[in-house]
Amino acid sequence: MTEQQSASVSEHRKTKKSRQLRINVFFFVVFLIFVALVLRLGVIQIVKGEEYTKVVTRTDANIASYPAPRGKMYDRYGRVIVDNSSVEAITYTVESKTKAADKVAAAKKLAEMISLPIAGSKLKDRDFRDYWLASHPDEAAALLTKEELKKTPKETYKIQLGRVPKSEVENMMQDSRERNEAVIYKRFSSGYAYEPQIIKSTNTPAKKNSADVLTKEEISKVAENLENLPGVNVITDWDRAYPYGDTMRSLLSGVTTPEQGIPLERKDYFESLGYAKNDRVGKGYLESEYEQYLKPKKSQVQYVTDSKGNEISEKVVDPGSRGFDLQLSIDMELQKQVEKIITEEIYKGKQRGATGSLLNSAFVVVMDPHTGEVLSIAGKQATSKGVQEFSPGAFTTQYPMGSVVKGATLLTGYKYGLKHGEIQVDGPLKLAGTGVKTSHGKRSLGPISDVQALEQSSNVYMWKTMLKIAGAKGYTPNMKFPAGRQDLRNVRNHFSQLGLGVKTGIDLPNESPGYQSDPQYYGQGLLDYAIGQFDTYTPLQLAQYVSTIANNGYRIQPHMLNSVHSPTDMPGMGPLIKQQNTVVLNKIDNTQSDIDRVHMGFERVTKGAHGTARSVFKGIPVSGKTGTAQTRKDGRYSENVNFVGYYPSNNPEIAFSVVVPYGQGSGANLQIADRVVKAYMSLQKEYSTARNPKDVVYKDPKSSQ
Repeated sequence: MTEQQSASVSEHRKTKKSRQLRINVFFFVVFLIFVALVLRLGVIQIVKGEEYTKVVTRTDANIASYPAPRGKMYDRYGRVIVDNSSVEAITYTVESKTKAADKVAAAKKLAEMISLPIAGSKLKDRDFRDYWLASHPDEAAALLTKEELKKTPKETYKIQLGRVPKSEVENMMQDSRERNEAVIYKRFSSGYAYEPQIIKSTNTPAKKNSADVLTKEEISKVAENLENLPGVNVITDWDRAYPYGDTMRSLLSGVTTPEQGIPLERKDYFESLGYAKNDRVGKGYLESEYEQYLKPKKSQVQYVTDSKGNEISEKVVDPGSRGFDLQLSIDMELQKQVEKIITEEIYKGKQRGATGSLLNSAFVVVMDPHTGEVLSIAGKQATSKGVQEFSPGAFTTQYPMGSVVKGATLLTGYKYGLKHGEIQVDGPLKLAGTGVKTSHGKRSLGPISDVQALEQSSNVYMWKTMLKIAGAKGYTPNMKFPAGRQDLRNVRNHFSQLGLGVKTGIDLPNESPGYQSDPQYYGQGLLDYAIGQFDTYTPLQLAQYVSTIANNGYRIQPHMLNSVHSPTDMPGMGPLIKQQNTVVLNKIDNTQSDIDRVHMGFERVTKGAHGTARSVFKGIPVSGKTGTAQTRKDGRYSENVNFVGYYPSNNPEIAFSVVVPYGQGSGANLQIADRVVKAYMSLQKEYSTARNPKDVVYKDPKSSQ
């Protein structure tokens, strides 16, 4: 072997040895990696196996709530006055994995099957911009620069909204198809995840002939294509129904629509109680006052999804139930008739009255003087569209009431020295700083007692009573009236014991306390106060006032709610949940003999030879007091004409007030009062012989024609 060959062999051996070493190192590294993988797998399977298994198999359970009807309302005899009617509805539910593109796709498909009016949905420019961005994702992304893309989604979206081409929005508003899609998309986006949104519902009386009403054809189309409409469903919803039509409708009020949902101004309050944004709530008065009872317990469906958001299962976890039912104190047949009487007498009064064109409203309140139950609370108001129902006016509007308050004046006088049967001369009254004042123009009544003063509605007797209250020893012409702030305060305090000038406490919102004037001269203020020409009161306050006299001195809190009942599928009301008790607010600071004097005077108003209401209530034992109060409207002088009373005179069943603003010379106050009492009597006769009082329907007797 040559030296050259020997060197070549040696080099080959070195190369082979080096290659072997590299192979060994490679296998060693592979071995180490394999060992590491085995160790890691062991950690995953043994140490953290359970944790990772939970992650892989993780599921989420979400609850969706579906509508249930509100509680019903019944009258005192069990007649249904607010009910629920079933309606079909299309809903959309956003799930956890739902994206804007999914909603756009569903909206496009649904828009081919149903239509929604833009007016009914109140779409704004912003709504169209929202839909354009959702339905044009590529164009929307192009509206941003690279630098702007680094901002937060909230910031970039705000920028995009401002850059949506105006021409695109205008085109969308003109295109009926895209406009319909935008309306649907907005309704899709009105709530939270797993909060079903009502997109469109079937016809109800309130929506009759509206384009927003779901038709049978639309229901069929949607139902047949539900598998192609993810999130869309057809359900049975509810709407309010009113068997008595517009009778007392404004006090019953109504509920918000699903689109309106909870009021924005009370959003935090309702959401703190668990309400969803699209939940329907009472809009006012009884529906709002008793929301806590009327609200339903919604049915709940549990949706289980896997870690990717795919739905695994669904099940009903709570079938839900109707809200609690309310029994009101109202006699709906009486209420219906009272409203009819008021309407007719407003029209007649406009023809008879001295200022007929000013007469445009009237109010009646009928209550049980012993329990405070309101049997009827009615108001009507003439508008360009005819006479409209205006029952809330009975406790939200106030007027000077005139001589009806003279019972309170005497009861106050008895506390400050006025004697029972005390004689005062009704003649011209002249005090320092005032003109000559009389009761009935130039006619004087002469010497009269306290009872006769009520019978003939003597102003002079009441003024002289105020002199006594202010500490005067008697009356002499041109004397100074020694009256001060404390005297007015004392009189107001006693009037308030009877319910005049203070809230009655009725279970309805927005009650007015009336208005208290601030006199420049307390003597003149007291003179006007004595005859109901100073402070103003509501018709409901008058009813509480005369009720206090009727029941011998107890001011009772009036109420509309009698009881709360559990819902039942059986006819009638379910088990009792709550009973409204009689609430005595105070006992007036007068003796029974004081009150008896007023009873005598009130009875002579209707039965006495000179009674101011002797022309009505023929053969009917009614006691009460008339009143007229000077007022003005639109620069013209007129008079409010009123009446307060109770029936029967002994052991009264009802106390009532009638207020007719600007009814001068119409006689509407007495005609309404007479007809209302006769309507009550007629109904009581029917109830006494009926097998079931709730089946009684009022029949107008000839005597009320």
